[in-house]
This record gives sequence, C-alpha cells and structure tokens, in this order.
Amino acid sequence: MRVVLIWLAMAAGAWAQDRSGEFDYYVLSLSWSPNWCAYEGDARGSDQCDARHDHGWILHGLWPQYHRGWPEYCQTAERPPSRAMTRDMADIMGTSGLAWHQWKKHGVCSGLSAPAYYALSRKAYGRVVRPPVFRKLDETVKLPASLVEEAFLQSNPSMEADGVTITCRDGHIQEARICLSRDLDPVPCGQDVARDCRAKDALFTPVR
Repeated sequence: MRVVLIWLAMAAGAWAQDRSGEFDYYVLSLSWSPNWCAYEGDARGSDQCDARHDHGWILHGLWPQYHRGWPEYCQTAERPPSRAMTRDMADIMGTSGLAWHQWKKHGVCSGLSAPAYYALSRKAYGRVVRPPVFRKLDETVKLPASLVEEAFLQSNPSMEADGVTITCRDGHIQEARICLSRDLDPVPCGQDVARDCRAKDALFTPVR
C-alpha cells in the first residue's frame, strides 16, 4: 500500500502543470551570436548570421525560474504574439522564430501578456551592459570562460559573481546567464543555474 501511495505522489508531481506567474526570479540569457553561427547557425542558413546584422550579444530569452528548477509551457489565457510582435523582437533576438519559441516555452509562464513579456525582455536586455571589449576582436581567440564572466562583472558593478554564469558549447563560449529579480535587479542564481563553464581555452569568434 505504501509503495502505491508513493507512486501516486510521484505521478501527481510529474503531471502537475506549472502555473503561469508562479516563479521566483528571472534568468536573462545572452547568446554570443557569432559563436552560435559558427557551431550551428551557418549550417542552418540562419539569417541571424548574415554580416549585415552585426550581431554580438543577442537576447536568447528571459526565463522565469524557481530557486530549484523552472516552469515551462504553462497554461495561459493570454493570446499568443502576432507575427508583427515577434518580427519586432528580431533586432535583439536575431530572428522572429526565436522570439516566438521563447514566448511559447517561457513567456507563457511569466503571467504577462505577450506584449508585456516582450517589453520586459527588452527592458532587461537594455539594463545589462554588454562588455564592449568583445566587439573589438578582429580574429577568433581562445580564452578562459572565467574571463567573460569577469568582463560582465566589471561592466555591471551592481552584479555579484554568484549572479552570473557563463556556459560553453562545442568548445565555444555559448551564453552569459544573468539572474534578476522580478523587478530586474541582480540576484544570486539558484544551484541549477550556477554551473559555470570551466574551460580555459574556449573559442570566441569576432563579430562579422
């Protein structure tokens, strides 16, 4: 009987639907576009990788987060964004497709309407100073991932080391993930976010 009760409790947890608007803080995820293009975007033929856009750190997403884990694909009564809304986010997100995906997976958990979620995402993106030094590179370099974190901390004095995480993928610097309160103030990241890349020689590709 006890085994059955434990199984039912586990099943109920697995089937529980995350509730929109119920979360602890945000993760602002910034992706270094030239690196993404090098290991994935070019092969896709993504318009984001066209040199005319001059992309550096783009907004991957603004993710509602629990102190442990995160909600996704929440049920919401809010209307999905129009094509015009997602297209208008491409200047900081690279493509309208990414803007749509971020709403569908994360924005629906924010408790906000699509216009309000995109507006908050743009506001969060604008609050973080993206270190200008990386735009000055004229060739691909190898560097410690910790150096990228240090550059963000120096450019944003209100941030602490436990509120910034740098990730890697396929030998490249991938993202800077910055933890923010619901009011967009810097906060410490939860343990499942604070997993820094420890690479000493991660590739960093210059802006195209």
